[in-house]
Amino acid sequence: MGAMRLHRVLIIGLREALSEALFSDKYADKVIEKTLKANKKWGSKDRGFVAESFYDIIRWKRKLEFYMGEEIQRTNLYNLIATYLLTKEYEIPEFDEFSGIDFQKIEERFSEKIDNPAIEQSVPDWLYQLIEKDYGKETVEILAALNEQAEVYLRANTLKTTSENVIKSLAIEGIEAVAFPGHENAIQIKQRKNLFRTSAFQDGWFEVQDISSQLVSKALDPKPGTRVFDVCAGAGGKTLHLAALMQNKGQLIALDIHEWKLKELKRRARRAGAHNVETRPIVAKTIKRLKDSADSLLIDAPCSGLGVLKRNPDAKWKLDQDFIDRITKEQAEILQNHSKILRKGGKMVYATCSILPEENEKQVEKFLANNPEFSLISEQTLLPHITGSDGFYISVMERKA
Repeated sequence: MGAMRLHRVLIIGLREALSEALFSDKYADKVIEKTLKANKKWGSKDRGFVAESFYDIIRWKRKLEFYMGEEIQRTNLYNLIATYLLTKEYEIPEFDEFSGIDFQKIEERFSEKIDNPAIEQSVPDWLYQLIEKDYGKETVEILAALNEQAEVYLRANTLKTTSENVIKSLAIEGIEAVAFPGHENAIQIKQRKNLFRTSAFQDGWFEVQDISSQLVSKALDPKPGTRVFDVCAGAGGKTLHLAALMQNKGQLIALDIHEWKLKELKRRARRAGAHNVETRPIVAKTIKRLKDSADSLLIDAPCSGLGVLKRNPDAKWKLDQDFIDRITKEQAEILQNHSKILRKGGKMVYATCSILPEENEKQVEKFLANNPEFSLISEQTLLPHITGSDGFYISVMERKA
């Protein structure tokens, strides 16, 4: 890997981005987006190097700290970058920023045995223990899978086209894509390119969506012509999938507490040609007014995001047990309150992008114990080391007629 010539501006840019991502509450994906936008003169190879190194360093921060022999601070981030470059066998350039770093000492540490599996898999101890409590021996495999770079999957938008057409259109623009077996309308991208500049994307022919996430709307299986609610819609990835499954027929109501997310959803729905989508912000009386009115209901609950660490590796350094305790309380409230929207005989999906039982099957168990008019039809936890995609939980419930 170390054949590329490294420019000083890239190293400085990388340090600034890392400083922002690791020492503020800003999300890594927003930080790197801003960094690349601010440095339009960088070539595509340079941009690729900075983005990949940025995510890799965040992902492996704890292991790199072990090799450095100290924890990171804003003041030693060049040391962190140098350590990373050594692990990738780069020739370290003689930049002032790297002066005074003992490279030999770092390289000697590479052969030291790491006894702590939490350091080896680069997660905080508490998080390792939390996952180990439920998954035992599988913990290392799960974390290793979550440390891999995420694959890029698309969902062909059947309101406008077919998977075959998307694949052909991308091929014309030099992007190799293949149908993903066993998942209808799912496409896997074979090499990283800017998909958002393609005419297929601009024409609303596809959405970027992980295959695990694509299974959520499919589990709800909403029928064309019915009344469907997506109650934690966010920017609407699953809403748009529901619209496609409904063939634009019927009423699809997307709710969220954040108006800005619903604005983004409207924009995406226009591009996708999803005409049956209505957006409504959640206010105090929303649930009361909507009682018993949904044929199908999707609750894609806010969660710890532990299933999607491949995409958001910075989350593992920002999460803590307090947050998990708070979010599980919130999930229970959302499930209890929003389930009232479902009519008798209706179907509900509760899903998260977490792998923790307390956010998943234990939530559903508690809900069913308190709401005997609901029954469980099916549930599954998608584990990243088995599926190769994001970790998700999907349960399907029915309200008895």
